[in-house]
Amino acid sequence: MSNILLRAITGTIFIVVILGSIWLGLSTSIVIISSITILSLNEYIDLFKSSDVSINKPLALTFGISIFGILLTQFVITPSFINLNLTILTFPLVFVYFLTELYRKKTNPLSNIGITFIGFIYIFTPFILTLLILKNEIDAQYLLMGMFILIWTNDTFAYLSGRFFGKTKLFERISPKKTWEGTIGGILFTVIAAIMLSQFSDTRYCPVFWVISALIIAPCAIFGDLFESLIKRSLNVKDSGTILPGHGGLLDRFDAALFTVPFFFTWMIIYSQF
Repeated sequence: MSNILLRAITGTIFIVVILGSIWLGLSTSIVIISSITILSLNEYIDLFKSSDVSINKPLALTFGISIFGILLTQFVITPSFINLNLTILTFPLVFVYFLTELYRKKTNPLSNIGITFIGFIYIFTPFILTLLILKNEIDAQYLLMGMFILIWTNDTFAYLSGRFFGKTKLFERISPKKTWEGTIGGILFTVIAAIMLSQFSDTRYCPVFWVISALIIAPCAIFGDLFESLIKRSLNVKDSGTILPGHGGLLDRFDAALFTVPFFFTWMIIYSQF
């Protein structure tokens, strides 16, 4: 099987799973997104296994899953009428994790702690916010599906524009293949896709909402890709994993979304105030 065909099959399955889980609602999305979160954290930790950073994988996964579980229960699963603030449990967990480095006797304890918690923030924040959108927004399914469509539109047309017209390097130190021509092409087609999406949108989300969303999503998707490339290039790693044949790891596929979701979430909140 050719690599192009393999990528196409894997990509199609990936899109069906993501959009399908969103369409089926919050319960299905909790299961799918929680699984992706844990697998992504595992990939992130494995990225550093050949570096000077020494992350205790079983311990980091245990603490990470516990913190994510607390946040998930507090903000997504627990009904709003139950006045139970579970987030206070994360405070002692964080400090207990700090103490574990006292007993490991590794040469870079602060780096070990810092990079582990960067992973928690980098991975947990977007996925929790995604579930919050599904829980709280009336048109959540349409909004999230639209967001992912715009992300994938930008990725696809940035690649095609760069391949056919790319000459001027965008960020050669981090990603030698990215060009300004590809970036501009990706943004342009993302705006066009946003205008098309607005035609099927509820009247609360006018074309202006979607065009501004596109102008937020496209740059965020690019920076998300660049940030993950920065991590991999710093560690001399090609892919974050092998779970997606022809594509690499989950972080390779979600890099744009991880960076986009916090900004899209913030834009939704701002827009809802008008």
